[in-house]
Amino acid sequence: MSNSIGKLFTVTSFGESHGQCIGVVVDGCPAGLPLKEADIRIELDKRKPSDGLASTSRAEEDKAEILSGTFQGFTTGAPICMLVRNKDTDSTQYEKTMNLLRPGHADYTALMKYGAFNDYRGGGRFSGRITASFVMAGAIAQKLLKLKKIEILSHTVVIGGIKAETRTLKDIRDAYDNRLRCADKAATEKMLRAIEKARAEKDSLGGIIETMALNVPVGLGEPVFDTLEGDLAKALFAIPAVKGVEFGAGFAVNSKTGSGNNDAFTVKKGKMITRTNNSGGILGGISNGMPVVARVAVKPTPSIGQKQDTYDIVELKPAELEIKGRHDTCIVPRAVPVVTAMMAIVLCDHARRTGIIPEVIE
Repeated sequence: MSNSIGKLFTVTSFGESHGQCIGVVVDGCPAGLPLKEADIRIELDKRKPSDGLASTSRAEEDKAEILSGTFQGFTTGAPICMLVRNKDTDSTQYEKTMNLLRPGHADYTALMKYGAFNDYRGGGRFSGRITASFVMAGAIAQKLLKLKKIEILSHTVVIGGIKAETRTLKDIRDAYDNRLRCADKAATEKMLRAIEKARAEKDSLGGIIETMALNVPVGLGEPVFDTLEGDLAKALFAIPAVKGVEFGAGFAVNSKTGSGNNDAFTVKKGKMITRTNNSGGILGGISNGMPVVARVAVKPTPSIGQKQDTYDIVELKPAELEIKGRHDTCIVPRAVPVVTAMMAIVLCDHARRTGIIPEVIE
């Protein structure tokens, strides 16, 4: 398995959905950063189920424990190991259907790749539960980025085909006050009705999350293979439910002309900027000083209550599967802080690689 990301700010994730814990080791965090467990808890709380209609009933406390890398309230420069305990696990439903391949899940691919030694409970290493480790690492990355006034904002823009209208930065900053992490209150009500309908039909919905990083300096990114959007895409695709990533105008560039897509340069208050941001803040794989903007497509939760056709890998015959247990009708709202975390981790790694974030915080 490949469980690490980053060159100088390196994040290694460990743990399974129904194992003892979910954890992460962060190596490359500078010494001198104020850090306590409460800082990590703030971000983990954003990932918890926020709406009983959309989210699972699995109620994990997700109390972060910092096991190493800090002393007297500050980071030491040594690897930081953090974890949350899995306390509210129920594997009974998975044991009942362990021989039935769940459509949309990694059951078959994991079985073949790891010779049936993989932990199948709750999806094991392939569960969305592992994103708790991403959020813990992202909490540290965000603290480091804030020292350079880099701010990351993420919000729900689509659920079930229902699109939110463009909102102000203030509305987006306040999105966590919303049940679905959406800055458009009118769209939220429509989304909630769509989720309620899907839940009643024992189905699920996907959506789109937009993330943007403000005040990113010029120069982050290492062409040609460690481009900023390349590393961001890799990190975002590590989120289990993500099936698409775009930057700036994204796939809409297919219908634009060169004159309509090019971002014209100008100077504002002594700073070089572009009048538009179709590039999403990245040119030639390098940040250009404009907001770095990306959107991710999140697939509908594959665990649904409807009867589905599948295959019994022991009896070697077709079978019917009806998934029971605790699952999200729509994972999008809970994925919002995860997307923020992955953006932060990559930006922090590239900021360390360019020397913008030093070895010691003074």
